[in-house]
Amino acid sequence: MFIRAYLRASTEEQDASRAQASLEQFASDHNKDIASVYLENASGASADRPELLRLLKDARKGDVLLVESIDRLSRLPVEDWQKLKATIDSKGLRIVALDLPTSHQGMQDTKGDEFTGRMLGAINSMLVEMMAAIARKDYEQRRERQAQGIEKAKAAGKYQGRPIDEDLHKRVTELLGAGLGIRATARHANCSTTTVLRIRDLASA
Repeated sequence: MFIRAYLRASTEEQDASRAQASLEQFASDHNKDIASVYLENASGASADRPELLRLLKDARKGDVLLVESIDRLSRLPVEDWQKLKATIDSKGLRIVALDLPTSHQGMQDTKGDEFTGRMLGAINSMLVEMMAAIARKDYEQRRERQAQGIEKAKAAGKYQGRPIDEDLHKRVTELLGAGLGIRATARHANCSTTTVLRIRDLASA
């Protein structure tokens, strides 16, 4: 069994590695070690997450996909979430979330009673689906409140938008122009792969 930890934060100002110590302690409490860590700054509402896709590519049947909570894995619309979940299931991955106790059985190597295991698996799958739906609803509500706040600020003449980091844009463009890949560019520019992709798309627009 390989434990593959996935850590995600929504923005570059947040620390995606913040929960790593908690995940490592959780694995240790179950007498396991985390074999691989996949860390990125990206929106959970986006299906285009390079590190998550890399994890899915690396994964083998029986591996554990360990997350702090389901919303770190997905805030996706229903259709996109179903595609992601189908991929996870087809790879034979077991989702284990720190805040979902029914999922913790996935850390056990022993098969135990087959009927009980299948029953608990079904319950856990249902709860994962429910928490993914709640995460999406929370995302949509926050986006709606944010949009309302922006409209209110615009009406009051106080909204200026987010300033563009011209130096970062120039650095990323130069690195991409030199032939570096997305991850290498992000590493050298000290930013997320999502930012590199955004700057690349803006440059080619």
